Amino acid sequence: QVQLVESGGGLVQAGGSLRLSCAASGRFFSSYAMGWFRQAPGKERKFVAAISWSGSTYYADSVSGRFAIARDNAQNTVYLQMNNLKPEDTAVYYCAAKSGSTVPWTPVSMHYWGKGTLVTVSS
Repeated sequence: QVQLVESGGGLVQAGGSLRLSCAASGRFFSSYAMGWFRQAPGKERKFVAAISWSGSTYYADSVSGRFAIARDNAQNTVYLQMNNLKPEDTAVYYCAAKSGSTVPWTPVSMHYWGKGTLVTVSS
């Protein structure tokens, strides 16, 4: 069993930056693939970024070049650095984990979820 707790959300102006953190409890964190998803009001949950147990990274086209995912296995934590934020990045951001294969990065493929942290980008 893995428990995930997100932090770091908040209100930021367009062009600004935020760093989200996801602290994981449970054993074998280093063996899990970790992902970030987001859900805007009235929209479906969508993939943002992911990192495999070996450190390979994956990004949605909409955030590639602006966001960076990283993990610290010693701290059982995964991060999402978000730069040059845009109003369309406004959403609740969720951390998720899964064991086994990495792709596909879809919400239904993830095994564990945090409760989310709200990111609001003002124009």
